[in-house]
Amino acid sequence: MRQKKTANRDLPPRMIRRTRTRKGGTVWTGYYYNGRDADGNRVEIPLGGDLDEAKIEWARLDRKATPKPAHLMGRLFDDYEKKVIPTLKPGTQSDYLKGLKQLRQVFDGDKPAPIDAMTPQVIAQYRDARTAKVRANREIALLSTMFTFAREWGLTDKANPCFGLRRNKETPRDFYAGDIIWNAVYEQAGQDLKDAMDLAYLTGQRPADVLKASTTDLNHGFLMVGQGKTEKRLRIRLYDGNNETDLCVFINGLLDRRNQAGTKTSVLITNQAGLRMSYNMLRNRWDEARDRAAIKAATDGDTELAITIRKFQFRDIRPKAGSEIEDIKHASRLLGHSTEEMTKKVYRRVGEIVKPTK
Repeated sequence: MRQKKTANRDLPPRMIRRTRTRKGGTVWTGYYYNGRDADGNRVEIPLGGDLDEAKIEWARLDRKATPKPAHLMGRLFDDYEKKVIPTLKPGTQSDYLKGLKQLRQVFDGDKPAPIDAMTPQVIAQYRDARTAKVRANREIALLSTMFTFAREWGLTDKANPCFGLRRNKETPRDFYAGDIIWNAVYEQAGQDLKDAMDLAYLTGQRPADVLKASTTDLNHGFLMVGQGKTEKRLRIRLYDGNNETDLCVFINGLLDRRNQAGTKTSVLITNQAGLRMSYNMLRNRWDEARDRAAIKAATDGDTELAITIRKFQFRDIRPKAGSEIEDIKHASRLLGHSTEEMTKKVYRRVGEIVKPTK
């Protein structure tokens, strides 16, 4: 009686899978055709390391119709992580990898999902089951992008199942740091954190762009800014006619202190040792100053203020700047927005100025 096939049961007849762990720890996989040579002796004919290509070659050797490939989501995830994510900006890479990790848990787990089995209904179920509703929106957007590539790579010819799918409702962050909150944290900050706060407020830029600002960006009366997220380029004026702007006064004071301390690096925001401040350094200093400010407020008996201070994040400085510029057009241009609507909807966190009844 012919012995039943116990290994490689997911492969066509007479196809064999071989795996080998390399010295570096990676696993090599190759496919072979279990055939015969001219003398009738058993021989394993190499089919390559790609399963789909191996099946095509198997069909030629076995004189069978080429099987239609059933691509799995894991293949799409692997290809996207390998081919696309390395081409993105570091912040985007980090965000996409987090989303990819979540998607893998659902669609590439114990029962890997075929790409062609992904329907709007399946993705809607994922959306509704995900407890982090805003992250679910980001992950569906990532899925949609990956399906676009899947069609280009020939992994599917079906329509994008994410197209037209309803997203979870999102409420933009609405925290505004008024003078009392700002001053409470500012007073507890070291000089390096104060410098970062001042530059962030005066320029209205994102934390990453604040930390990379350099003396080489000072040119012909402007601070040159290249926004990392959008690649938008700005020239922020250091002079208003013949008068120095507050930004110019701040930078001149900062440069004087750098010269006295003998700071060598060209970046504007440095730590107490005169070295470039990393994002983690900024985050640690911010958390410490905010905690001290909240503890002081609580000790003084103002628990509501303490609670509000703890909600204050460094990223709230950018919308604070956008909110305190009266001219919405000016605010939108400084923040680097393509439309004023974005400034109004997300970054304008104060109400319209009105007169009292009397």
